[in-house]
Amino acid sequence: MTTSTTVPDVAARLARALSFIGSVRAPYQAAVFRIGLAAVVLAFLLREWPHRHVLYGNRSPLSFDLAQILVREERSFTVLIWSDGQLWFETVYTLTIAAAVAVLLGWRTRTMSVLLMVGVLSLENRNTLVGDGGDNVIRIMVIYLVFTRCAQVWSLDARRERRLRADSPGAGRAAFDFPGIALWSAAVTPLVAMSGFPTQGWLPLFWILWAVQGIWYVVNRWFPDHEVRAVLDAAASMLHNCAMLVVAAQVCLIYATAGWYKVQGTRWQEGSALYYALNLDYFMPWPALSGLLAANTPAILVLTYATVMVQVAFPFTLANRKVKNVLLAVMILEHLGIAVVLGIPFLSLAMIVCDAVFLPTAFLVALGARCARLSLPVRARASWGARQAASPG
Repeated sequence: MTTSTTVPDVAARLARALSFIGSVRAPYQAAVFRIGLAAVVLAFLLREWPHRHVLYGNRSPLSFDLAQILVREERSFTVLIWSDGQLWFETVYTLTIAAAVAVLLGWRTRTMSVLLMVGVLSLENRNTLVGDGGDNVIRIMVIYLVFTRCAQVWSLDARRERRLRADSPGAGRAAFDFPGIALWSAAVTPLVAMSGFPTQGWLPLFWILWAVQGIWYVVNRWFPDHEVRAVLDAAASMLHNCAMLVVAAQVCLIYATAGWYKVQGTRWQEGSALYYALNLDYFMPWPALSGLLAANTPAILVLTYATVMVQVAFPFTLANRKVKNVLLAVMILEHLGIAVVLGIPFLSLAMIVCDAVFLPTAFLVALGARCARLSLPVRARASWGARQAASPG
């Protein structure tokens, strides 16, 4: 009797906890995921701009020949092995920054998310020896981002769609999209170029993505009321939901493996692991703050055990929404603390972005409304300035 009443209840709670992957609620979580991931990539690339040649360019300790060998052995993908020229490297680095800005703003997101994936994978895989856990998370998540419908809200694409509907309500077909066609046509050149270089099986994926973009435009343009349009929309929603589910599963896997590996460590078992981490020069951006925390034995003990318990318990809390939300806030605060105290900002920010996938929809809607209210004075002044400039005299 106990089993028959408990199992359905747990299943129902788990379904409610994972309801963010549904077609109704997913757009907000996907938008936060898009904005956060693009912001992390953009911040990283801008921060490393002075050191870009040493990390991934022609002044890297990993020479061009060694990088080619490493890429072949790891079967990874990077366009930077096509040429060792400085102009090619600068082009890839600059285009990746531009793609991060475009994805952040939600401009031509379907195309720019692919360009962002290519740029990030190319830079990160040029020299994987200088990466850390944050680089691994970013490499994985930019791939998942391509398969999500992450620009349905809080994006320039969504605003353009609303304006088109307002300007031509009930119109049968979409207007001619010259920028979209230009971007789609320009993608042919790098696709053809890829055929002459090793791509480790990525070339068919890029051709499929390019073809799907064209099919989607043709159907929207000339067959908006055909059932093929509904089939494509349903397939895109299914792919989006699967991608969001994979992101959630990836986050749970990261925390579960990290927590269980810590459980097996002697330093974590005795509660002193954080003490040793605070005394490593590499993780000591603020020596005074690290020394102050390391001198507080009870705090070290509590934080060490709490870190393990939170990471191990997180996947199991998805069955209870309230507990999950509390633990989610604790984990975000933990990542912020790691970013400041241990000086690992991009790993922490990348994990916070992944954690945001689990944020409640009500909270995200309220946050978006508040941000919209805060931007009203700015938009009002901009509108008034435009009217003044347009008025005669």
